[in-house]
Amino acid sequence: MINFNSNFNSKAANIGFFIPSELKFRANKTVKAETVNKINSFLKKVSKNNKKEILSFDLSENQKCFLVIVKKNLETHEINNLGASLKSYLKLDKNIKNISMSAESVSDNIVLEFSYGFELKSYNFNKYKSKKDETVQNIDLTVKDLNSIKSKYKDLSSIKEGVFLARDLVSEPPNVLNPKKYTEEIKKLAKLGLKVEILNEKNLKQLGMHSLLGVGQGSSNESFLVVVKWNGGKSNFGKPLAFVGKGVCFDTGGISLKPARFMEEMKYDMGGSAVVVGLMKCLAIRKAKVNAIGVVGLVENMPDGNAQRPGDIVKSYSGKTIEVLNTDAEGRLVLADALTYTEEKFNPKFIVDLATLTGAIIMVLGEEYAGLFSNNDKLSSELHEIGNKINEKVWRLPLHKNYDKLMNSAYADVQNINYAGGAGSITAAQFLQRFILKKTPWAHLDIAGMAFSKKAASLNSGGATGFGVRLLNDFIKKHYEKND
Repeated sequence: MINFNSNFNSKAANIGFFIPSELKFRANKTVKAETVNKINSFLKKVSKNNKKEILSFDLSENQKCFLVIVKKNLETHEINNLGASLKSYLKLDKNIKNISMSAESVSDNIVLEFSYGFELKSYNFNKYKSKKDETVQNIDLTVKDLNSIKSKYKDLSSIKEGVFLARDLVSEPPNVLNPKKYTEEIKKLAKLGLKVEILNEKNLKQLGMHSLLGVGQGSSNESFLVVVKWNGGKSNFGKPLAFVGKGVCFDTGGISLKPARFMEEMKYDMGGSAVVVGLMKCLAIRKAKVNAIGVVGLVENMPDGNAQRPGDIVKSYSGKTIEVLNTDAEGRLVLADALTYTEEKFNPKFIVDLATLTGAIIMVLGEEYAGLFSNNDKLSSELHEIGNKINEKVWRLPLHKNYDKLMNSAYADVQNINYAGGAGSITAAQFLQRFILKKTPWAHLDIAGMAFSKKAASLNSGGATGFGVRLLNDFIKKHYEKND
């Protein structure tokens, strides 16, 4: 946990400083000359080829000193990683409960982004452990302008809350977070000023959302479509921004059953919806001056006597018919109805959808980039730019009419998989594009490789990542939020 203050405690058991890459510690009014000399003596022994970002040594038997090396011209995500590195370092010694750290020698931006990275790395999901690790490690940062830093940090803290909500939702076991329970979690956000509308199966049938409903018909758990609205802008702000998420709370593959190995990971198949919900929470907490809509389709894909079969044909909300050749290509069936509904109902400025849609995208991009598909160059460029800046990277892949023939059905308007093979992620996106009927600017983010990681990454400790919340928040703030 990060705390900001205006008085550095030089007598604390653990103290810390930011050090330039030249490895020379400059005298500080709040630090004794003896301490300054000891630090510089230690730094002289550090190799010029040192690659470490965090150094520590004992100043005395009763006091430890931590040094964070700050290189010149660091990118935003590199500063975040510094904070995360310190958190990783501290995890190795649970006896360290608190560090009093002077940040008066660095800019406000470094203080803010360092703190943000530290807190993002601090996430831990231990809700279901009988013996919980209750260790709390605090950093007390002494800053030059306390009120200014606290005010500026509120925005970053709100993003963190959105990221943590997304991680929590993805981490919940599927016997707890079924579609009904998920709607209840979303309803809790109404206290932040968000308007929540829940469409149940009766509503969905009346609307003709048989593509979405078909996915969930083999489950004893009801399916839902949830709309979350944030009206933080003025009425003259124009069309709202729309975000759509795939929320398959558990995906067995249905009748096209998945292999047993690693099937437990399919609780993460609602990762796209978690990002949308986390984003909406973030916008509400920081009172973003923007009008935004979040739409999530919540279903469970199970094999059952009533389950959808390969070969079934369903009529989507758009009126287009879909031949379901593989029930494990279910996310696109959920999104098909959600996308058309969002476009028709809200007439948004653009739509960005997020989904753990294809294993093929992991084969292409691994865990470094989300796949980006879009009908709009401007939208794509904005997402790519922000992704590179904060290290939530996206890579654009092609959409082309020539791929359509791979998704044309002999018996319906479209089929839900490409039987010819190859281009799995592209043809999935090509399928989705058919349900954008009014040529609304649209981007599809395939986050199958990014929503969850088996290994720890720079800003998470392994497991659910919350990838996409930071990306979309910063994208909105830079390009679409109005502060007048």
